[in-house]
Amino acid sequence: MPRFNPTQPTAPISNDSPDPEAYRQSADFLESRLSVKPEILIVLGSGLGSLADELENKETLEFDKIPHFKTATAPGHKGRLVAGRLKGRNVLAMQGRFHVYEGHSPLESAFPIRVASLLGVDKLLTTCACGGVNEKYKVGDITLINDYINFTHTSPLVGMSVAGFDSRFIDVSTAFDKKYREMAVSAAKNGNIPLQKGVYFYMPGPQFETPAEIRAIRALGGDLVGMSLVHEVIMARRMNMRTLALGLVTNMAAGILDAPLTEEEVLVEGKKAAVRFSKLVKALIEKM
Repeated sequence: MPRFNPTQPTAPISNDSPDPEAYRQSADFLESRLSVKPEILIVLGSGLGSLADELENKETLEFDKIPHFKTATAPGHKGRLVAGRLKGRNVLAMQGRFHVYEGHSPLESAFPIRVASLLGVDKLLTTCACGGVNEKYKVGDITLINDYINFTHTSPLVGMSVAGFDSRFIDVSTAFDKKYREMAVSAAKNGNIPLQKGVYFYMPGPQFETPAEIRAIRALGGDLVGMSLVHEVIMARRMNMRTLALGLVTNMAAGILDAPLTEEEVLVEGKKAAVRFSKLVKALIEKM
């Protein structure tokens, strides 16, 4: 692959005309800066980024210093890549992600996933803060995501085959790896970490949902609601990456409790769950 030339301007990408060269430039840049070859990508959602600080021999790159990456603006997202060793594995961790509500296209939201695949990463552990729709859940619950619902019908694969990429039609009936999900249940049990299971319902935000929307989501089979994750998972499946997803319930969804929803509570609950969350993720990384 050609090496990235920092003096050469890089063109923005959009879902209308994805540029294969943009992915190569980002991957070449990272390959030239990182001393380890990552095998697992961890995406750390709102309030969950502290796990990256536990990596050994850390190498850190800000998102906005990487060609074609965007700037992270969401609360609790440091906006950087951290590479290093975790439980004996070479890991690349994203402290933050890109969201459609920040003004990014679905393709831009999933851009780092395809770049990681070009670096040789074939495993994805993605995490998110989310609202609890299932009334049996409580704030602080860690949830194993076993499926998702995307009624926005947006996809990072739109336009890719026209631009010369691979097939646009992929199977997402097994979006989350069955063996990894079994592994997560076992690791949680062994670590005495309560673990819920559920379906993630994607909403683009940035506003929180209305009580009526939450009632509809519950009726449609959603247990959790959030504003991220789905586009990353679709791209991961396109790249044949084995994927596992964990959601942290940082608030109960609108209408369940008589209290306003705020972004501050997301960060607070993320900090409270940091020890349990970190313990489970590290147990999983060791076995993936």
